[in-house]
Amino acid sequence: MIIVFLDKLIIWLGRRPKRMWIVSVLLGFVLALGQAPISLPIGVFTSIPILGYCAYRANTKKQAYAIGWHAGLGYFGLSMLWLVEPFLVEPEKYAIFAPFALLAMSGGLALFWGTAFAFSKQFNTGLGRYIIGLAVAWAAAEYLRSVLFTGFPWGLIGYTWIKTPIAQWASIVGPFGLNFITFFGGLLLLSMPSKRFTGLILTILFFGFFLATGAWRTPDPNDKQQVNIRVRLIQPNAPQHQKWQPEWIRVFFRRGLELTSAPAQKPVDLVIWPETSVPFALEDNAGDLKILSDAAGPTTQIIAGIRRFEGEKIYNSMVHLDEKGGLVAVYDKSRLVPFGEYIPFSQYLSGVGLRGLAANLQGFSSGPGPQVISGFGLPSYLAMICYEAIFPSFARTNTNRAEFLMQITNDAWFGNTIGPYQHLVQVQFRAIEQGLPAARAANTGISAVIDPYGRIIDSLKLNEAGYLDADLPVPLDATVYTRLGNLPFLILMFILGLSAKYVTFRHGKQTTDP
Repeated sequence: MIIVFLDKLIIWLGRRPKRMWIVSVLLGFVLALGQAPISLPIGVFTSIPILGYCAYRANTKKQAYAIGWHAGLGYFGLSMLWLVEPFLVEPEKYAIFAPFALLAMSGGLALFWGTAFAFSKQFNTGLGRYIIGLAVAWAAAEYLRSVLFTGFPWGLIGYTWIKTPIAQWASIVGPFGLNFITFFGGLLLLSMPSKRFTGLILTILFFGFFLATGAWRTPDPNDKQQVNIRVRLIQPNAPQHQKWQPEWIRVFFRRGLELTSAPAQKPVDLVIWPETSVPFALEDNAGDLKILSDAAGPTTQIIAGIRRFEGEKIYNSMVHLDEKGGLVAVYDKSRLVPFGEYIPFSQYLSGVGLRGLAANLQGFSSGPGPQVISGFGLPSYLAMICYEAIFPSFARTNTNRAEFLMQITNDAWFGNTIGPYQHLVQVQFRAIEQGLPAARAANTGISAVIDPYGRIIDSLKLNEAGYLDADLPVPLDATVYTRLGNLPFLILMFILGLSAKYVTFRHGKQTTDP
C-alpha cells in the first residue's frame, strides 16, 4: 500500500521537478521535529521512507543528490534556527550576517546528505539492496560531517530517541550506530509488496526489539540509585547582551555569590559555577577567588569558569578550588567554536577585522586536550566546557576513566531558542554512552544533574536565576562504547556496504521510471 501511494506521489512530483525539491525540504522539516525540545520521531516513519523511495526511483545520481541536499537543507535549517541568535546579541554589528550564516551552515551540512543519496544509486539494482545501501551511506555521511573540518556532530538523527528506551543503545553502538539503526529502521517500511504488510511488520519488530532491550537496561525511575556526592549548580541567568556591561558585571557576580551561600538542607560537597561566570582574569585576581570558597563554606569545594591570560594568549578556562580557596586544578578549553571563539586562518583574516564573536584579540587559544580532574576527597570528573560536550569522542575516557561528567557552559548565546534544549540532550547522550552521571551548570540554563542512563534527576528552567542541590549517582561499569568507541560502527558499515551488492529483498517488479 505504501509503495502504491509513493508511486503515485512520484508521478505527481515528476511532472514538475520543483515540486520534488519543495517536498524534500518539507520532509526535512518533519525529520527535524525529532530534535529537542519536541523530540518527536514522526520523521523516522514518514520522511525517511518517502525520501528513500524518491531517491530510489530517481533516474540519475544528480536527481538523487538534489533530493538529499534539499532534505538536509530543511532538516538543518529548522533544527539549527538557534544559530541566528548569537548574531543578535550585538545586532547593529552582526544581525545582517545571521540569515547568511544559517543558510551557509544548513546548506553546507546538507552537502553530506546529498552526496550520500547520490552515492546510494550504485545500489539501485534492487530495493532490498538499496535500503541497506542508503542506510549505510546516510549513516556514513552523518559520521563524516561529525569528524571532517573540525567536525560538527550537532543534531544527530539518533538524538530523536532521547525520550525512549532506544536511546540506551548508545551505550553499545554509540550515537553513530544509533543513526544507522534509525535510518535502516525507517527504510524498512519500503520492504513490502503492494498488497502485503511485510515492511510494517518488519519495522515494528525491528524497533520493538530496540525498545524492549533498552527498557530492560534501564532501571525503574523510582528505584533509588547509589549516591556519590551532593552538588550545587549555580545558574546566575546573565543575558549575553548584559553579561559584560560594567554596570551589570557586579550584579551577576554578587548574585552567584548569594546563590552559593544560600542555606542547604543537606551538606553540599561541590558547587559548580557556569562558563566564564567569574568576571575577572585568573592571573590578575587569583587571590580574589577565595571569595567564592568563602561563600561556599569551609567544607565545600568549588568549580568555576574564568578567563586566563598567558602572554598574548587568552584561554577559556575552568578552575577547581579546595575548601580554603586554594587552586587544585586549571583546565583550558581545547575544542573551540569556529567563528565564535576563534577564526580559522585568523592570521590571514585579521587584517580585515574578523575575530571570534566570543573573544577579544584574535580569539581564544586552545588547551592541550581532555582532562580528568580529581579534587581532594571527591570523585574524578571529565571537564567539559560548553561546545566540547557535543563531541562523543571527547567524553570517552577509556584509559583514565572519570567517575562523572562535568560541563560548564554559557548558553546565553542561544537566547530563548531551541539551542539550550538540544545542548542538554547531547550531554544526556554522553552520559548514556559512557555510563557516567553528569552535572551541568549553565549560565541561563538549562542546568541539570543527569544519571548514567541519561535521565534528568533535577534541573533549573531556562532563563531563571537560582541554584540546584542534587545527589550525584555513582557511575556504571564501563560501557561497550567506552571500551570500543566507533570501531564496531565503522566495521559494520564496511560489511553492510559490501553485502548490499549481494543481498536482495523480494519486491515485485522493479521500475526506475518516475
